[in-house]
Amino acid sequence: MELTSAPLHKGQVPWRGLLLAALLLAYWNSPVSAQVTVEAVPTHVAEGANVLLQVHNLPTTLQVFYWYKGDTLADSNEIARFIISSSTNSTGPAHTGRETIYQNGSLLFQNVMQNDTGTYTFHMLTANFDNPTKSLQFYVHAPLPKPNITSNNSNPMEGEDSVALMCEPETQNTVYLWRINGQSLSEGDRLKLSIDNRTLTLLTVVRTDTGPYECETRNLVSTSRSDPLTLNITYGPDVPIISPSDTHFQSRTNLSLSCHAASNPPAQYSWSVNGELQASSQELFIPNITTNNSGSYTCLVHNSVTDLNRTTVKNITVLEPVTPPSIQVANTTFKELESVSLTCDSQDIGISIRWLFNGQSLGLTDRMKLSENNSTLSIDPVRREDSGKYECEVSNPVSSERSNPIQLNIIHAF
Repeated sequence: MELTSAPLHKGQVPWRGLLLAALLLAYWNSPVSAQVTVEAVPTHVAEGANVLLQVHNLPTTLQVFYWYKGDTLADSNEIARFIISSSTNSTGPAHTGRETIYQNGSLLFQNVMQNDTGTYTFHMLTANFDNPTKSLQFYVHAPLPKPNITSNNSNPMEGEDSVALMCEPETQNTVYLWRINGQSLSEGDRLKLSIDNRTLTLLTVVRTDTGPYECETRNLVSTSRSDPLTLNITYGPDVPIISPSDTHFQSRTNLSLSCHAASNPPAQYSWSVNGELQASSQELFIPNITTNNSGSYTCLVHNSVTDLNRTTVKNITVLEPVTPPSIQVANTTFKELESVSLTCDSQDIGISIRWLFNGQSLGLTDRMKLSENNSTLSIDPVRREDSGKYECEVSNPVSSERSNPIQLNIIHAF
C-alpha cells in the first residue's frame, strides 16, 4: 500500500503525528525507576565476623534473583537463588552452609574466612526480560595477633648505649604505634622511628627512658596492644650525699651517718675516717663519741656494672658542751651619767657570746659598745632606762648556756 501525500481534508490529523504523540506521552508518564545497586556491609571485615551483601532498589518486575561467587554466572559458582512468586529459595554448588538469602535480595555471610575474600555477583530475571547483573567485593582480614616488644640491649648503660625496640611480628597492611607511660610517642632528639614505625630507637639512653613501653598494631578491622616492657638502664653512682647535714656533734653522744647515691644496680658503700677504712656499709655508727672522733669522714660508692666510683667528704668536729658563764661587774648600782662595764666570764673556747636585757636580746644604743669578742658590754653614760636584768649567753655549734641575771639599778644623780 502506498502512502499518499495528498492534502488532508479539514479536521484530519496525519497518522505519523499521532504515533509520535503517543510515544512521547508514554515516555512522559512512565515512572523513572532507580538503578539497582549492591554493597557489602562492611567492605573490610575480620575473620570470624559477618558480612551482609545488600541490594537496593529491586525492580517490581523481578521474578528470580541469584547470588554467584566470582564475576561469572557459571552454574558451579551459584551460591543461592530466590523465586519471588513462591517465596522459596534454593542453594547452589558454591553454597558453604554459612550463607542465607533473603527476599529483599540480601545475602548474609556468617563466620567469614579469609578465602571468602573476592567478587560476588547479583543476577536478576525480570518479567520484561531485563536481566541485569551487579558485582561487589569484600575483604576478609585475619585478626591481628597480640604483638610483643623485643630489645637488642637488655641492660643499656646511661650515656653510653642506644636501644632498638622492635614490635613483633611483622604483618602486612598494619599500622604500628608506640606509647611510653601510657602516652603517645613520636620522634624527638633522642627517639627515631623506622619508616614503617615498627622499630623505635632510643639514642644515648638516660635513666628516665626506663618506660614502660607498649606497641600497638592496627589494620582496617582490628587493634592489638603488647604487654608493657620496662628497660633496665644501668647508671651511676651519682655523687653521694651524707646525712645528716650537720658538721658539729656533741661529745658523749652517738654518731650515726648515712650515705646515699642514685645508682642502678644499687651501689656498694664503704666509709673511711681520716683515711682509714671503718665500714663496708651504707651506715656508719660510732657510739659515745669524744673530741678524738673529729676528722674527715669519707663515703665511697661503687657500681659494679658501670665500674664507676664517687666519693663525698664531710669534715666533722666533736665539741664539749659549754659551761654556764658568769657576769663580772664592779657594782650593781650606778648614778646617771656614769659609765658601766659588764664582762661575760667563760672558761670555754670557740664560743659565741650574746647579751640579753630583761630576758630579750639586747638592742644596742649609741651609748653601748661591745668588745671585739662581745665579752664586755660598756654603757657610757648610763641612764635611768638602762636599769634592769642583764644576762650573757655563751654557745658553740652544739650547746648554749646563760649566766645568772645581774640586776643593774640606775639612780638619779644629785
